[in-house]
Amino acid sequence: MLSDMKQTMWADPAMVAGDVYKMVMENERVRVFDVQFKPGQKAEMHGHPDHVIYVLSDYTLDLKLPDGSSQVIPLKAGQTFYMNAGPHAAVNIGNTDGHALVVELKDPQQ
Repeated sequence: MLSDMKQTMWADPAMVAGDVYKMVMENERVRVFDVQFKPGQKAEMHGHPDHVIYVLSDYTLDLKLPDGSSQVIPLKAGQTFYMNAGPHAAVNIGNTDGHALVVELKDPQQ
């Protein structure tokens, strides 16, 4: 199935950060990405609809927003969290490989 590009108005992570985001599944309700960051690796500015992240290994991200602000986020294996839709760029600023699953939620069909 082709990606529903209407999900966000921001760049698709599969297109601008394909070296980090590998799509492993997509259907009419979700897209699932296997996300792997080497130390120092960047994901250029992109966006997600509302999404859930499940962290598979400990690592530290510097999450950068379009307004120039950033937030350092230490991630721990087993951690799960929800993020609202929006754009960001990310850099693994730690010394360990980062690994997570990202599940993007699509709007239900009306």
